[in-house]
Amino acid sequence: MAACGQAGSAATLFIFFGGSCRRMVCSLMRDESKSPEAGLTVDPKHAAQPRRVAARSLNQVDFWRGYALIAIFINHVPGLWYEQYTHRAFGLSDSAELFVFLAGFSLRYLAESKTEDLVGPRLFYRLEGRAFTLYTAQILIVALALAMMALAALLLDTPLILQWNNAAAFFESPVTTQIGIVALSHQMGYFDVLPLYVVLMAMGPVIVAIGRISLGLLLFASASLWAVTLYGEFNLPTWPVEGVWFFNPFAWQFQFVLGYVLARPAADAIVIRHRGKLRFVGAAIVGTGLWLAYTAWNPNPFELPEPRLFFMNDKTNLSPLRILHLLGLVALFVGLFDFAMCRRGFAFFATPLCLLGRNSLHVFCAGSLLSLGGQLLRFALPTSLAIDTLVLLIGAAVMLAVAWGNEWRINFKR
Repeated sequence: MAACGQAGSAATLFIFFGGSCRRMVCSLMRDESKSPEAGLTVDPKHAAQPRRVAARSLNQVDFWRGYALIAIFINHVPGLWYEQYTHRAFGLSDSAELFVFLAGFSLRYLAESKTEDLVGPRLFYRLEGRAFTLYTAQILIVALALAMMALAALLLDTPLILQWNNAAAFFESPVTTQIGIVALSHQMGYFDVLPLYVVLMAMGPVIVAIGRISLGLLLFASASLWAVTLYGEFNLPTWPVEGVWFFNPFAWQFQFVLGYVLARPAADAIVIRHRGKLRFVGAAIVGTGLWLAYTAWNPNPFELPEPRLFFMNDKTNLSPLRILHLLGLVALFVGLFDFAMCRRGFAFFATPLCLLGRNSLHVFCAGSLLSLGGQLLRFALPTSLAIDTLVLLIGAAVMLAVAWGNEWRINFKR
């Protein structure tokens, strides 16, 4: 998919350069990585084989993906007291940028797997199969979400609930809306991230094919599509409710491709060579973002020059400010995970987040439904810090249980 508790939480976005600057900082990290060429301390063999996910040791990708899952859950319960401490409150980007970036980052490990010869039809079937899995997950969680809202409306005798999160169309016009849900042209609020992933993963074979020809060509093509999208304000339409996709795939593919490109070994050399300068630039960018967030900067779009999307902080179309802020966080906090792993007790803290991260699809689906449950619970009961804490604790516990259950299932089948 959620954006620092202050600077500490902002570190979630540096991950793709982390291992390059502190790869040898402690023996623990050397033992957990067998890949001398990867910029992250992740064994590509494990990253390329989802069925063996439970065998992976602690690593940066899973850790920050786990953090993002928790942050997304919190941010999808509007008004939750803990929302003010997720890193989106301290800058211009949030966990959505992190999650999409990590998806592209993971695609690199799959495409360059040393245990699977993923070329031609095999690559196509693998990635399109993943896209279909994401699609079926989207259909399932939307159906369950609608059932949860219908049940809550009956039990609480509050038909207003049926209008939440863009669900009113289904209950008022179920025939056309059901078609829209299956076609991904109708998306509920807070359930509109997976459709983006479906499109991005479906584009995966093309991205990998161009990347194998030339990374420069891939980055140029992706950036050009993103720039043209912002200039022309192109987006996919929604139906039957008129509108556009909340996550514009023509724009967000650039974040996905950035993850793919910057995960390559060549990025490590650049970071190592210019680490000091990058941190200085990153500090300036993050500091500016912190000041803009503190002053609640929100310019009137009608007062901005054209093309206006280049100057707004627009999440739907992934405006440049959001990408720049993410890159600033990356540059500032490069290498922090490796450094922290050498500190006593950090592994104990990192283990549950890594568990969440390496079972991300199952946990994301559970978290989406749990966030809706949190919305309903806060509506049914008087708002208080105790209720908000209960929502967070139950949500985190169930997400961990889902992750553990998925790993148990994988191990049981072996």
